[in-house]
Amino acid sequence: MNIQVVKWSVDITMGITFMLCGITGIFKFTFFMRAFSVTGIVLPMALMSDIHDWSGVVLWLLVAVHLFLNRAWILSMTRKMFTRQGNAD
Repeated sequence: MNIQVVKWSVDITMGITFMLCGITGIFKFTFFMRAFSVTGIVLPMALMSDIHDWSGVVLWLLVAVHLFLNRAWILSMTRKMFTRQGNAD
């Protein structure tokens, strides 16, 4: 499989998971639930909490995979940043 397709898939999935975790995290605050007229009847708090927790775990795993797939670029940029430190750029 093409590595660029794998990276793209991981990034898209990571973005969707981030949005899911963020939205459920915001709605876990009762103020926002009341402000948007979302009650526990529409979306039970236990279910929302489970979605939030599991999406956080999945997001953590996707970030780890993302960093692993991009490790060559990260190391290259880190080396460049440290070698430029002495220059007048």
